Amino acid sequence: MKSHYQILVIGGGTGGIMTAANLLSKNKSLDIGIIEPADWHYYQPAWTLVGAGTYDFDKTKRPMSSVMPNGAEWIKDYATIFKPEENTVETKENGAITYDFLIVSPGLVMDTSLIEGLTESLGKGVVCSNYTDPKHTWDVIKNFKVGNAVFTQPTTPIKCGGAPQKIAYLAADYFKKNGLKNKTNVVFATPGSVIFGVKEIRESLMQVISRYGIHFKPFYAPIKIDGENQIVTFKGVGTGENKCVINEDNELREIMSGESIIEMPFDMLHLAPPQTAPKFVKESPLVNEAGWLDVDKHTLQHNKYANIFGLGDVAALPTAKTGAAIRKQVPVVTDNILQLIAHSKKGNKSYNGYSSCPLVTGYGKMILAEFDYDNNFIPDPKLKQMLVFNSEKEHWRLWMLKKYGLPYLYWNKMMKGKEV
Repeated sequence: MKSHYQILVIGGGTGGIMTAANLLSKNKSLDIGIIEPADWHYYQPAWTLVGAGTYDFDKTKRPMSSVMPNGAEWIKDYATIFKPEENTVETKENGAITYDFLIVSPGLVMDTSLIEGLTESLGKGVVCSNYTDPKHTWDVIKNFKVGNAVFTQPTTPIKCGGAPQKIAYLAADYFKKNGLKNKTNVVFATPGSVIFGVKEIRESLMQVISRYGIHFKPFYAPIKIDGENQIVTFKGVGTGENKCVINEDNELREIMSGESIIEMPFDMLHLAPPQTAPKFVKESPLVNEAGWLDVDKHTLQHNKYANIFGLGDVAALPTAKTGAAIRKQVPVVTDNILQLIAHSKKGNKSYNGYSSCPLVTGYGKMILAEFDYDNNFIPDPKLKQMLVFNSEKEHWRLWMLKKYGLPYLYWNKMMKGKEV
């Protein structure tokens, strides 16, 4: 194993693989090493559909060796310590590896310790998560018979911020189709103030919530899970008029204590676990105060170390953490590094915060939210031309895009480094 690379990539996920492949497509002579310990590469966007029983889990994974770009060297190891002053990354098995340029894209990790009782409860009984085991989610949904089906998310940033509500809509549709609508209270509880930050999408989603009769609970932050007694505890994070309110009929059987603590019984609980940067990143000199990789939001260059770039879920970017965001980040990182190698100065490309969230709203229905740093709705012109309708409205063609089009695009274009 070599101890020095011209370009060293941390992470064999979407960001790391696509950037390395894209760089090599522009210049085959580049010397690139990719540090990644995992045996499998997963297409996680399909896990929403796995959790609803409409996608095969095994089709979401491929051997890591099959996605490694030709021309890059796979270092099957764990990165453990960054030493940016010395252009060095320490690894678990292979010791120190040095670099001219470093690309940091290891994704994020689930930290169940941030919600009391979650570590003990998650994956057991009726407490499930598409983020960790979507097959278990499907078991819970199809075995559900009556009561409160609660869907929630944490106060931390999470990958694909729309995922916790997508599975709520799919479950509500499943219950409706199977005659359980009148026996079920579907609850979507979020620490956020609105269902979605983009106005056009928010208006469409409120219609979806109304159609299913979902109990929408903004300003609800989950703080404790009691899996044995099936109670989830929330803390109200609103102020003034935005405090948590128990409705007069209280069909959810909520119990309030003090000004802002609410206990809610559940017969099914799905949640996104709290998520953070990996420990070796969080404890490095590369992060901001919040513990995320400190990069410029337009150039994706590290704010302190000019030969380090970061992208994907680990980056401190004020936009949604999605594969679609990475798709637009990769050309910026690639251009900057190639220009620095050739001319010792960054390129002119700039990332505008583009991200997109395919919001599945039922079986055969989807809305496509595309937006930038300012929460402007920015539909892709090519897609609009192809679909010939507004993607902020539900449509079956968008469902087909989610189930068939996007996985094809991912494996055959993005993983090959093609800009799409």
